[in-house]
Amino acid sequence: MSVASILKHKGTRVETVQPAATVRQVCDVLATRKIGAAIVKGPAGQILGVVSERDIVQAICRHGERALSLQVEAIMTCDVATCRMSDTAQDLMSMMTEGRFRHVPVVEGGQLMGIVSIGDIVKRRMEDSELERTSMRAYIAQAG
Repeated sequence: MSVASILKHKGTRVETVQPAATVRQVCDVLATRKIGAAIVKGPAGQILGVVSERDIVQAICRHGERALSLQVEAIMTCDVATCRMSDTAQDLMSMMTEGRFRHVPVVEGGQLMGIVSIGDIVKRRMEDSELERTSMRAYIAQAG
């Protein structure tokens, strides 16, 4: 299963925020969209970082309620691992496990094409397993 097939089923919408957005504004985006991370983009559209629920929790732990008024650039993860459309789900799972993160932006030719979460991979694998199970049952029933 490739990243391209995951995005084909999931879609390519990516929530982005500006580095000057407040943590409170990002919390609004994450809660409203029911997502766990947003991409922080610069003025030229380049990926500057990722801000996730984990980044927000760590900021609140360090700064208390004041964290909500901080700018995203102060708390975002700057060292962003990305993947390509041709990468496999297995590649992503290894990358996510080793790096201890759950969201990977998909970049092709310098363009942000989508984002894949560990939940997206699990969902797609479950769908593939169900399709395989259904196909095997149909094959067995037909052969019997």
